[in-house]
Amino acid sequence: MKLFYHPGTCSLAPHIVLEEGGFDFALELVDEHHRYSAGDFYAVNPKGYIPALELDDGEILTEGVAIVQHLADIAPVEGLIPAVGTVSRARCVEWLTFTATELHKAFPPLWTPSYPDDLRAKGMDLLQQRIAFTNAHLGRRDYLLGDRFSVADAYLYTVLNWASRIDLDLAQWPHAKAFTTRMEARPKVKKALEVEKKATRA
Repeated sequence: MKLFYHPGTCSLAPHIVLEEGGFDFALELVDEHHRYSAGDFYAVNPKGYIPALELDDGEILTEGVAIVQHLADIAPVEGLIPAVGTVSRARCVEWLTFTATELHKAFPPLWTPSYPDDLRAKGMDLLQQRIAFTNAHLGRRDYLLGDRFSVADAYLYTVLNWASRIDLDLAQWPHAKAFTTRMEARPKVKKALEVEKKATRA
């Protein structure tokens, strides 16, 4: 199994899930020009963006939300996602969807220099509302689904990490900040972060 990734991007979420799930996997770095060790990344994923996961049979799976759910369902380590058909599973998908549509998509315009100031102000206000909602939810539990880590936490952590890129201090949302600290204390998260930090320095 091989994950196509780039440090500091949303591919960190499946990277964390691969580590937490106990998988035997390889990493393939994709650069800013859509190149990787074997050539043009568009040949791997015609959409042109990461993450992409090459399965053991050679099939390519894309879209982070799909990747982390599939990994959780087949992971050697159980418990990364609730069972299919349960309300808890639906809650997990609910948080994955919220993170993708309300948090993830809100960030890139805000770090784009050419983004108009009036739209930037509106976007920042809406993003802060969404983080405040997440903060309130985390005030009652350690992780999104309760007291146990799930793939939804890997994605949320990845996206909240981008706050510093737009000079947004998570300390104003103490439960969200505590969540990121809690995640960074997990050995497998530490490992994924260190690997990506080394790739950034290389």
